[in-house]
Amino acid sequence: MTITQWVIFFFIVQIIHGLGTWKLYVKAGRQAWEAFIPVYNAVILMKIINRPWWWTILLFVPIVNLIMFPVVWVETSRSFGKNSTIDTLLAVITFGFYNYYLNYFVDVEHIKDRSLHPKTGLGDWVSSILFAIVAATIVHTYFIQPFTIPTSSLEKTLLIGDFLFVSKVHYGARTPMTTVAAPMVHDTIPIAKVKSYLPHPQLPYFRFPGFEDIEHNDIVVFNWPVDTLYNMYKPADKKYYKPIDKRTNYVKRCVGLPGDSLSVKNGYVYINGKQNVLPDRARLQFFYTVETKTPVDQSFLDTYEIKEYTRVYTLAADVWENERIQEYLKQNQAALDVVSKDSLTVGLSGNLSQEVFNQLKFGISPTVLNVNVTDDLVDKIRSDSRVKSIKKIPSTTWDPSIFPRDAHFDFNNDNFGPIYIPQAGKTIDLNIDVLPLYKRIITEYEGHKLSVNGNQISIDGQITNSYTFSQDYYWMMGDNRNNSLDSRSWGYVPFDHVVGKPVFVWMSWDTNGKGLNKIRWERLFTTVGGSGKPVSYFIPFLVVLAGWFGFSAWRKKRKAK
Repeated sequence: MTITQWVIFFFIVQIIHGLGTWKLYVKAGRQAWEAFIPVYNAVILMKIINRPWWWTILLFVPIVNLIMFPVVWVETSRSFGKNSTIDTLLAVITFGFYNYYLNYFVDVEHIKDRSLHPKTGLGDWVSSILFAIVAATIVHTYFIQPFTIPTSSLEKTLLIGDFLFVSKVHYGARTPMTTVAAPMVHDTIPIAKVKSYLPHPQLPYFRFPGFEDIEHNDIVVFNWPVDTLYNMYKPADKKYYKPIDKRTNYVKRCVGLPGDSLSVKNGYVYINGKQNVLPDRARLQFFYTVETKTPVDQSFLDTYEIKEYTRVYTLAADVWENERIQEYLKQNQAALDVVSKDSLTVGLSGNLSQEVFNQLKFGISPTVLNVNVTDDLVDKIRSDSRVKSIKKIPSTTWDPSIFPRDAHFDFNNDNFGPIYIPQAGKTIDLNIDVLPLYKRIITEYEGHKLSVNGNQISIDGQITNSYTFSQDYYWMMGDNRNNSLDSRSWGYVPFDHVVGKPVFVWMSWDTNGKGLNKIRWERLFTTVGGSGKPVSYFIPFLVVLAGWFGFSAWRKKRKAK
């Protein structure tokens, strides 16, 4: 919905409210006209139902108001003596229109100083739960959101199983765009695994001011710009529209800012011609092929903390040289690349059926392994007496899965750009050659209609040779350079997709650990940013927590005396 449509909708709601409650206002000692004045009528209603004025604010907070409106409907009926269970149910299931019945068809009397304490234990429990949800929703939406690291794209800095607190206030909290949604869940309701929201109506994008800007190498949580999953539990087998704030949450490192010229050379990022210098906690990882003199065992992997690796296949020489086999592989879009001629180890890619795989009599090389390791480990592995060689696995040819997925840009995972990262208010020359880089921005992120006729580009029906960007864009990448789905795959991240900044690891769970070792104790209550080795504040937290409980118990005893 546009702003104009929302304004019209808002005033319609005010008229409906006024028509349904003006007599109730009069019976409460107010004026009839007060029921029709926007916002003011809500403040007066809070006085009528004997609730604090700041409840009015909660009525205008998206998602929170879905809880508050039913509460106010029920409180209104109770303020006029309708306290039964059936009255409560009618107030809720009629979406507040029960007030029309009280307003026009029943002679009710306003109870000015009614007791606000629930009359039953169940009522007290429900009231407590509702307002706990309201408070948690406000914190979750506008201040701090919990987040879990699901992948290894920032391995060594953030680990799979880390539980984070993500600050919304650093870059400015967004108001929810989806107006009807379950509180404190993302796009899917757990267990039920169904959509947690209605895609319409939507509020226009709005963000409160933040107290800092995104900087180079900040770790950022954002909504995946190309998310079309129905929910996070189903495969991407069809396209499905999702509001921005309900797209899947991703976490990456921001390596490119608006206005930057960015390129990637051999996996390393260059900004405006200079290599990007990462913080000392960041440790880049790349895939290398390691060949050892003896079979690779678990102790070798444990020595270098190698968690991501793939075995390399072996193939008999007569099979490898068979022209019929080679032709079959081409027809099935598969390829065999020699990794080591001495042992005839090969790399396999493409589609190959299990039957053909078995017929070719593939084996697994005991001495050759593709490993994902940090730069500082490469020299240590090379100097190991068990190692014959270690070589980086390069990307040398155009990869059609790499942004912008156009053959005119022969980019791959390790070699990319240079490209310009759009900045709000900046104008670029627009032509057929550069259009693939900015087409999605123009059509999807900034909502224009684009058409091409030969070499002629039209935007919103007007022929143009330039374009001015309306918002900032960022380039997000993982430190795990050969195992990260990031901007190299789907391009720029608009600022309206930014969620917040991870600030704290409050829990870290290792699924491969045993017993108490499943908890990574050294990572509990550590900061995400900063330099040097992360320091755990878990013990100080326990001391403060114990002190708080002790003080609360002492205060309660003193009050009782």
